[in-house]
Amino acid sequence: MSEKPAPAIELQDVHLSLGRGAARVHILKGVSLSLAAGEATGLVGPSGSGKSTLLMTMAGLERPDSGLVRVAGQDLGKLDEDGLALFRGRHIGIVFQSFHLVPTMTARENVALPLELAGAPDAFARAEAELRNVGLADRMDHYPAQLSGGEQQRVAIARAVAPDPAILVADEPTGNLDESTGRSIVDLIFALRRERAATLVLVTHDLSLAALCDRTVRLRAGRIDTAPAEMAIA
Repeated sequence: MSEKPAPAIELQDVHLSLGRGAARVHILKGVSLSLAAGEATGLVGPSGSGKSTLLMTMAGLERPDSGLVRVAGQDLGKLDEDGLALFRGRHIGIVFQSFHLVPTMTARENVALPLELAGAPDAFARAEAELRNVGLADRMDHYPAQLSGGEQQRVAIARAVAPDPAILVADEPTGNLDESTGRSIVDLIFALRRERAATLVLVTHDLSLAALCDRTVRLRAGRIDTAPAEMAIA
């Protein structure tokens, strides 16, 4: 009998609070979750439910107060900040709502940046290939301010997938885009995920977008919610 494959992402009884003193808020409250390799998961829930914080915890950008976070077989709690940064660079691609491009770098330079940090000798050639892959072959030398919102998000996606990560996480990737542009970005993310057989975790308030995933996980008040999805998106 073959062994069950290890999950791509595993959380066990994760608690996380943010802020200091009287302003400290308990965000994640005993979250346990297991995501299979190659699976697409949509994280949904009301504003303030903890879904973005959960995503950042999975990506090693937030450290829990207690509990286990294991990604690609690595216990993130055992890594220091430098180790976490190195691990993310190798295994996790992150797409944010606000693009987070370096304004003084061209599209090519933005996409090449994580590859250069990882010591890839062909960083710019790979960056150019990724930009062609997202439909920006003629925009490589443009700076973020010279690009539309949709084009900037395409650059951000190219940057996220350039290191060929096994895990891709996206936090409201269409939140700053109009409906038509947002749909094209969604199509691109899912196409790249299928092409690379990557594990995808997507935070969204849009149930129709979440429905494109293999499964939907709903959060409410920092806990995984078992209520019907229509109730969870208050």
